[in-house]
Amino acid sequence: MRPIVITAGHSTADPGAVGGGLTEADICADFRNLVAHYLRAAGVPFTTDGKDGENLPLARAIALVKAAGPGVIAVEFHCNAAASPAATGVESLSSEKGKALGAAMCKAIADTIGIKNRGAKGEASGQHSRLGFVQAGGVILELFFISNPDDRRRYLDRKWLVAKAVAGVLAAAANGA
Repeated sequence: MRPIVITAGHSTADPGAVGGGLTEADICADFRNLVAHYLRAAGVPFTTDGKDGENLPLARAIALVKAAGPGVIAVEFHCNAAASPAATGVESLSSEKGKALGAAMCKAIADTIGIKNRGAKGEASGQHSRLGFVQAGGVILELFFISNPDDRRRYLDRKWLVAKAVAGVLAAAANGA
């Protein structure tokens, strides 16, 4: 079984994007904990960058990925944001090696909450380049647009089901499926 590392984007020092009174850091820490719940229930071993209300800095997440070794499945959860509240969807950012996993997680989320699947992208897409977590071998998963009220509502209404779907993708990948 391949090792899994799941981390929450941003931290208590950097809350990330804000939408509807919610911070990206809080949403991502909560989601990491929900995914951890389902992995634990399935008996799948994993490591996180914190527990409960903890959201540790990026340097800690990168250290966990590197310590887990070359076969690690590493995912950092984030929320997308845009100036236009109409921007919607789920997407992932990774190296070529992580694109299949990113695509599977994007599909799971899009199917669960009915938002656009923006797909698995390279780390150099759009405004992103040279992302530390991706450089360490991980996948960044942008769960939804925090700036889109409909995306936020859909996510919040079904976040347990979203976490279960993502945990299922991770468990299958860890088992070589």
